[in-house]
Amino acid sequence: MLELKNFYKRKVINFLFKKLNFSSVMQVPRIEKVTLNIGDGSCNNSKKNLVSIISDITMISGQKPIVTNAKKSISGFKIRQGHPVGCKVTLRSNRMWDFINRFIYIVVPRIRDFRGFSIKSFDGRGNYNIGIKEQIIFPEINYEKIDKTRGLNISITTNTNSDMHALELLKSLNFPFKK
Repeated sequence: MLELKNFYKRKVINFLFKKLNFSSVMQVPRIEKVTLNIGDGSCNNSKKNLVSIISDITMISGQKPIVTNAKKSISGFKIRQGHPVGCKVTLRSNRMWDFINRFIYIVVPRIRDFRGFSIKSFDGRGNYNIGIKEQIIFPEINYEKIDKTRGLNISITTNTNSDMHALELLKSLNFPFKK
């Protein structure tokens, strides 16, 4: 399952080294971590929602998430400080490469009306964020067992500070970007 990691080591590093004119191989950008985050303010009202979110993100990532709590109270959203509002998981090393491989080649083709990811989703420091509207596009999720569809945020953190270098890295890993 680590074909993408081997592809990165064998082909992408040499390709980016030549294309971006680096003086050392250590300057070549690499992916450091992938963070998955599901937020749902209704966890306050029902612990069943929190258990469902934890179950979904565990199946998607293969790793147990941590619960995120509200930092401050917001009465308009009925959120109290310290109460759970979602969960997140950080993937590194082999699990990260496995997730990226499954995401590019299995999950993305299942997205309805997909035309490519926007190159405007970089944060200015070489990190890329993807928002998924429904968690049901992941094959690990059983459609009959979900109580409601939730969004998912995927943050890909790289070691470079340049959006252009990170874009070249993701393009060379076959990320489908808009033309």
